[in-house]
Amino acid sequence: MATIRTKKALLPIAALSVLTLALSACGGGAADDSEGGGNEPAADCAAYDTYGTFEDTEVSVYATIVDTEAELLENSWADFTECTGVEVVYEGSKEFETQIGVRSQAGNPPDIAIFPQPGLLAAEVAGGNVLPAPSEVEALVDENWSEDWKGYGTVDDVFYGAPMLANIKGYVWYDPAVFTEMGWEIPETLDEMMTLTEDIAADGTMKPWCAGFESGEATGWPGTDWVEDYVLRQAGPEVYDQWVNHEIPFNDPQIAEAFDSVGEILKSEEFVNGGIGDVRSILSTPFADAGQPVLDGTCAMHHQASFQAANWPEGTTVAEDGDVWAFMTPGVEAGSSAVTGGGEIIGAYTDRPEVVAFQTFMASGEFANARVSQGSGISANLALDPSVATSDLDRQSIELLQSEETVFRFDASDLMPGAVGANSFWSGIVEWINGTETEEVLDTIEGTWPQ
Repeated sequence: MATIRTKKALLPIAALSVLTLALSACGGGAADDSEGGGNEPAADCAAYDTYGTFEDTEVSVYATIVDTEAELLENSWADFTECTGVEVVYEGSKEFETQIGVRSQAGNPPDIAIFPQPGLLAAEVAGGNVLPAPSEVEALVDENWSEDWKGYGTVDDVFYGAPMLANIKGYVWYDPAVFTEMGWEIPETLDEMMTLTEDIAADGTMKPWCAGFESGEATGWPGTDWVEDYVLRQAGPEVYDQWVNHEIPFNDPQIAEAFDSVGEILKSEEFVNGGIGDVRSILSTPFADAGQPVLDGTCAMHHQASFQAANWPEGTTVAEDGDVWAFMTPGVEAGSSAVTGGGEIIGAYTDRPEVVAFQTFMASGEFANARVSQGSGISANLALDPSVATSDLDRQSIELLQSEETVFRFDASDLMPGAVGANSFWSGIVEWINGTETEEVLDTIEGTWPQ
């Protein structure tokens, strides 16, 4: 795996223009590079004074984030590097989930790990590897994050990791022009969404829904998102928490109700899989491709997270009056504020001063604004200014995450033990779509919960 060192030269032209505007708004400006003769924007180092200076030091960072997203992440700490002298050595790997444990047990962990699931952080904490978060980090999280978000980085009442970025699950994507032309209204309750589904099917112009659960070894995970949305909305946050913590069994009647409600849509040949095939085609359709029929008029709706915005073809306008837009899966009653989502948690394996400084920066508003201003990212950090987001959907998502009215719950499968959340739950969804009855699937998953 290639290791990439942070350099400001990595900043692509499009991202540079966005970040330049953001820095200008904070008092920074363009300046000539006296050594290189370039026109890089000078970092406003006044915002970084509190972190200190650490010349000739390095901090190693390991995460799942690769490719373009990795470049955007590195751009976000370029000014931190320039102003503090800390060189950040970043390594992204698709094998992070398995390799982080191997590396920590071998005594070769990174200084900082960005965990994609709180459950993985908890596993590393249980192994005695991750250090409690410094007081500076905890103070920032107490100031700028909700108690729920702080809780995802807390294990046995000890705070270990600050949240980083986020995503919102439960968006339903649609073509606004088609809805207007057909006279279809955005549903405000789950019952209204089912009525809309039935009306679209009866019209016969297109199938109501298109879906795809194929994701290699992780095939099935988009189906867990459907179920989690329904558990939170139908049974409420307390039952959701009990389910995640195994205070009620996986085969509890309330969980079965959520499965069956989702099944009324996903297991119906009348309602799926528009533009793709029959019910079972859901399992062979890559999740990133599954929404495309919305754009060609063979499917009316597609359930997927906020990151679906990056899956539309280049040139697609994502806006309320654009080619495609999204509404939140509604609740049992109109005005529901229930939202599921995910995000990353930052944990440290060392506590050198430069590591603490970088860890503190990653919990700050400086980081959140620098990252979000480049696009393709949101955060629940209250120090983030939603206006720096580069799309209407990102701004809407940030405002939703920051709202005190929102009842947010982290993706359940990411909170459950790996044997369930990243194994039997996924495979159970596959069996369920293939025709296995709900009761049998839930009994099987329950049997895999670690004793």
